[in-house]
Amino acid sequence: MLRVDSISKRYGDVVALDRASFEVDKGRIVGFLGRNGAGKTTTMRSIFGLVQPDSGRITYEGAEITHAVRQRFGYMPEERGLYPKMKVKEQLVHFGRLSGMTSDAAGAAADRWLDHLGLGDRGDAKVEDLSHGNQQRVQLAVAIVHDPEVLILDEPFAGLDPIGVESLSEVLLDFKLAGAAILFSSHQLELVEDLCDDIAIVHRGHVEVTGDLARLKAAADYRRLVIEIDGSSWIPESVAERTVEVGNSVHAIVPASASVDDLLALARDKGRITRFAYETPGLTDIFREAVSDE
Repeated sequence: MLRVDSISKRYGDVVALDRASFEVDKGRIVGFLGRNGAGKTTTMRSIFGLVQPDSGRITYEGAEITHAVRQRFGYMPEERGLYPKMKVKEQLVHFGRLSGMTSDAAGAAADRWLDHLGLGDRGDAKVEDLSHGNQQRVQLAVAIVHDPEVLILDEPFAGLDPIGVESLSEVLLDFKLAGAAILFSSHQLELVEDLCDDIAIVHRGHVEVTGDLARLKAAADYRRLVIEIDGSSWIPESVAERTVEVGNSVHAIVPASASVDDLLALARDKGRITRFAYETPGLTDIFREAVSDE
């Protein structure tokens, strides 16, 4: 596994990381979440030795990460690192060679991934002549051309259209099934909730929440409750701790200890129930609670 163990980093008076810790297991996808400036990019750069933490350790399979080990990693930075005037396939071969591949192996892998990502006819095009979405695909191909066993992706879905999002999601799931350890950051919480096994939420440089997403949701001490009486939202004010507006509906946040039978009885007393939903909190709820300064 990849382990980030209590790393800290300061830039003058600015605390970028404060004893941040989490793990990325093989065959798991971890969503790395936080507000802008929370420390996500600094953490990812630290994994690749681009930033040296002031304290703490980052290990892979229990050992320090050397250059040889990093050659088995794939990295997609938020600030894309492509050569704009280099041809697409030449670029992939170049980065494959940097990761220890032979020229022949890198060329074959480049062809395979370009075809897979819908860029098979653009291998001789310069990167600067591609659309933004296709440049994103090339950047992804650079990160995976050598079939890495660890993938670190910083905002990989930013700017992609729905087809691009679907294509990238399929790639990540394929790597997961092959046993890769995957960490990616994103502000698209619904996407993270659909794809990820685990999450790590960083706030002001410190990891506030980490672990299996399904278990975190089940262990929360509150639930989301939606009740509609004759088509209109109704809130059991005696039980609700607060409310959240979602579209045209109002959700009540109630204690997990609240009896569903009692809630149904309260609703029946108010009229005809046309909707009743009692659910564990979503990732959005967990995220808001983790990054709240209250």
